Formats: sequence, C-alpha cells, structure tokens
Amino acid sequence: MLRRVSAPPVPAAPAARLTLPVLVCLALVYVVWGSTYFGIKVAIETLPPLGMLGVRFALAGAVLMLALRLRGAALPTAREWAASAAVGLLLLGGGTGLVTLAEREASSSVAAMVIAVSPLFAAVFARLWGEKTGGREWLGIGVGLLGIALLNVGELRATPLAAFLLVLAPLCWTFGSQWSRHLHLPRGLMASAAEMLTGGALLLLLSAATGERWHTPSAASLWALAYLTVFGSLVAYSAYMYLVEHTRPALATSYAYVNPVVAVLLGVGLGGEQLGALGWVALAVILGGVVLVAWPRPAAAAPQEP
Repeated sequence: MLRRVSAPPVPAAPAARLTLPVLVCLALVYVVWGSTYFGIKVAIETLPPLGMLGVRFALAGAVLMLALRLRGAALPTAREWAASAAVGLLLLGGGTGLVTLAEREASSSVAAMVIAVSPLFAAVFARLWGEKTGGREWLGIGVGLLGIALLNVGELRATPLAAFLLVLAPLCWTFGSQWSRHLHLPRGLMASAAEMLTGGALLLLLSAATGERWHTPSAASLWALAYLTVFGSLVAYSAYMYLVEHTRPALATSYAYVNPVVAVLLGVGLGGEQLGALGWVALAVILGGVVLVAWPRPAAAAPQEP
C-alpha cells in the first residue's frame, strides 16, 4: 500500500522586526561564538580536533534530545533524521570541523577573520532560493569585510592549506544554513538536537577513519571542551538555528563580523596580544557594517482601497 509523503513546509518569510528573542539570540551568537575560537585553540592543544568536535556535538545533542523527550517532544522521523544528518554534516563537519583543523596551523584571530565572509556567501546562496538581499545589506557586508581587512593588516599568518580550509568552511556552513530552511527538519529545538547528534557521530567516524589518536588531555583542554559543549553548542547553536528560521540571511550570519572583535579582545585580555590604533578603528568599522546589515527593512506599504 502506497503511503502519501507530505511535501516539506514552505518556509515563512523572515521577520523584519528585531524582536526580543531575535536580539537575545544575536547577543548569544555574537559573544559566545566569538569566544569559541579561543576555546577551540585551547581544546586542541591536547585533544584530537575531529574527535574533540565529535564528543562536543554528540554530547550536546544527546543532552538536548533527552531534555526535549522528558518534556514530551516526539522523536524525529526517518526523513527528519536524514535531513538533520545532511545539515549536521555541512554545518558541523564542513563548517566547524574545517575551522578546527585549520586552527592547527592558523591563529584564532585569522580563523575568525576568514569566517567573516559568511554573510556574503549567505546572501549569494539565498538567491538560489529566490530571496533578495537589499542594497543596504550589501553595503553592510562590504563595510564589514573592510573592517576585517583593516583588523588583520600585517597579521595574516596561516599556511596555504589552513587558508584553503578556512575559505571552504563558510561555504559549507552558509550553504547548509540556507538549505536547512527548505528541508523537512524536526520542529523547534529537536532540529538542533538531531543535527548535533548526527553531526557529532559523523565527526567521530571521520576521527577514527583518519587515525586520530587520543592522549591524556590537560585540565585546560577539558575545561575548554566543557565550555564549547555547553555554551558553544547547546546554547549558541540553538540560538543560531532560531535566527536562520526567523531572520534574513544577512542578519543571521552577521555574527561573523562581531566574532573577530570578541576573538581579538580575548587575545588582548588573555593572550597578551597587542592592538594598535588601526585595530580599534577596524573594530568601529566592523560594528558599522553590523548596524547596516541588522537595521530593519522598511515595511512594505499596504495597498490602498480604490
């Protein structure tokens, strides 16, 4: 007997207003993900990169799914598991995984700089599904990239392989983000749980396939892994998926401009790095780009009665 398969729901138009949930989620991905670059650098000092990420996301996904099940949420269907695995592979394996591998041969600030092209890629991929990017958003993207360039004048130190991985990472991340809006994913936070669980499992398989070895980790690496799991995954990743569903692509990925600011400030405060006058000017330019991208679009005029 043939069973009718329902089509994936048509995604609603992204919200134009900066509601309180959107502002809270923006603050979380701005600050928390900005600190994860430093956290990843500390974690992979004594932990294998892919294995560390696999543990991080698998554990976070399992905890979130268990909490949702205790509250009565339904488990994903087979179709939803498949869609979650595709998104998890692109975002967590291709996005975060490639950044983590690159940070073995690149500084955390360089990694944050290159990831700043995410809003540009998001705007390009959004056009594949008929979504438009306004002129002010394109201007904001350009201003943000200019600020990132100023921030890293004379500081770009990375091997060619690391640079290639850092360019490939936002391509995977932004394509997966935009594609996820058109896939049949679980409802609400269950989508984040399924994506992290499947993405973590895939990363652990990749870790085993590439022959990564585990050694006795340092206390600092374990604390970094705990921070990345709780705040970088459970909190910030769920907030980002909310933004993907409820905001414009350029706004959802505007975290890529603020993350380098947080990464640099952490480097100055905790790593003893120096930031000159040009660096502070760059930070102001970056924030200007974020304002241009995040500023709400004017509401469409209602048609007048004849």
